[in-house]
Amino acid sequence: MDYIVAPSILSADFTRLGEQIREVAAAGARYIHIDVMDGTFVPNISFGMPVIQSIRHCTGAVFDVHMMVQEPGRHIEAMKKAGADVLTVHVEACTHLDRVVNQIKEAGLKAGVALNPATPIQALDCILDQLDMVLIMTVNPGFGGQKFIPYTLDKVRALRSVMESRGIQADIQVDGGVSGANVPALMDAGANIFVGGSSIYGHEPAARVKEFIQIFEEYRK
Repeated sequence: MDYIVAPSILSADFTRLGEQIREVAAAGARYIHIDVMDGTFVPNISFGMPVIQSIRHCTGAVFDVHMMVQEPGRHIEAMKKAGADVLTVHVEACTHLDRVVNQIKEAGLKAGVALNPATPIQALDCILDQLDMVLIMTVNPGFGGQKFIPYTLDKVRALRSVMESRGIQADIQVDGGVSGANVPALMDAGANIFVGGSSIYGHEPAARVKEFIQIFEEYRK
């Protein structure tokens, strides 16, 4: 299985955003996680298309865009033009989830669907085989620096079991309170993409990225 660390720029120093993106990419981060918040689906407001477009030239890393917005289908084309590679939408925010997933794929992007901590994995039963990635939120969305919710580990395990039973090869991403301390347990459960916010950008981002990668390498042994 391919294991990937995805630093979340929501926790970066915005006065040095381009520099900090280059720093983690040079350290081995293949994904850059970008949280887009609209102040409606979640209380906060974060990045929009102009910011994403402005930082696209900083790195060739995959732009992993997490749409924490109501009815995200309205923004797919604009996100593609801004430089998104993976677009993840919330099942809770889409009136017509099947339509939105198909719109993402028709735009030539990888399609992910996110589940809030209290949303059961069964919400994806009808659409799971169409997805490139499922994001299990391990905190409630909208704020950085929250503590990992323990029962979400069982959700990851159950989802990977369902995928294996159905022959589905999609990625499982986890986001929220993820650090070197719980990554091995999350890997055991079946997660393979790890979003790190304050655990990476809180202190020496390049070193933290390398720690994640070292954990991946040791796990494979």
